[in-house]
Amino acid sequence: MTTKQVRIEEALDVLRQIGMPNEQLNDRTAICLLALLDLPNTKTWDKASNPMLGIRAILDFAREKLDRNYAENTRESIRKYSVKQLVAAGILLHNPDKPDRAVNSSDNCYQVEFNALVLLRKFGTRNWKKSLLTYLKTRQTLADQFALHRDMQRIPVVINQELEIKLSAGKHSDLIRTIIEEFIPRFIPGGELVYVGDTGTKWGYFDEKLLHTLGVKVGNHGKMPDVVIYYRKKNWLILVEAVASGGPVDGIRHTELSNLFKASTAGLVFVTAFPDRGEIMRKFLSVVAWETEVWCTSDPTHLIHFNGIRFLGPYAK
Repeated sequence: MTTKQVRIEEALDVLRQIGMPNEQLNDRTAICLLALLDLPNTKTWDKASNPMLGIRAILDFAREKLDRNYAENTRESIRKYSVKQLVAAGILLHNPDKPDRAVNSSDNCYQVEFNALVLLRKFGTRNWKKSLLTYLKTRQTLADQFALHRDMQRIPVVINQELEIKLSAGKHSDLIRTIIEEFIPRFIPGGELVYVGDTGTKWGYFDEKLLHTLGVKVGNHGKMPDVVIYYRKKNWLILVEAVASGGPVDGIRHTELSNLFKASTAGLVFVTAFPDRGEIMRKFLSVVAWETEVWCTSDPTHLIHFNGIRFLGPYAK
């Protein structure tokens, strides 16, 4: 094993010990961490630093320092399946120099959080285990967050404004339409439509006033779910992701939405909607977060419940 591979294995050991989920225990995520620590195999862990880097710089580090060549078209995978999880775990900061930077800006950057840096500099020393235990006491590991251990009648949707919702053509919009026409009347009778996303205009429909009355204010760059419904009878806010090609409410998305709607005075319910139980659902089913629901257009009268102490309802924050 080369010294460069040894360094990658060390980073994997670090990720494992700080509680990253199995999906992130891979060379790609380890290399991202090493790049953001500026820690090639020629440096010792106590010399780690925390430069602010974008995805492009991470790819350069991988190629120049560790002989790992990642194609340009892997940038989104690195961001979505490695860096994003490190941010969610509190190991990295996203845009520490400008937190309100647009999500599609080419200047997006990441930096190792200071307390994480102090800890990682001790890897391989006699103080590592003690420092790690102290660090972990201050935060829930991402693996624990994702695990979330346990402790029809059809009524029309209520739209507060008299208007016609027009969505862009495509499979995603078709799925959103069936959520409104089939899912809501069956499972959220009398539900009030708060928000409908649209790939063409981003804000297909938005009752901002209603959302504000529930204590939630969303900025221009907030990554909203595809459909938001308020169930006044039970004071629930149902957050639905329509999966025609993209991702479901997995662990990372569950955390994002929980943070985005953390001020809500209504209980949060998370739902992933698939067009059917075919290829797309099979592809993503293994990563759907616990304490969430799954609904399929092809089986509109049924709901798949992902564990938890209740069926279709919010959990304590």
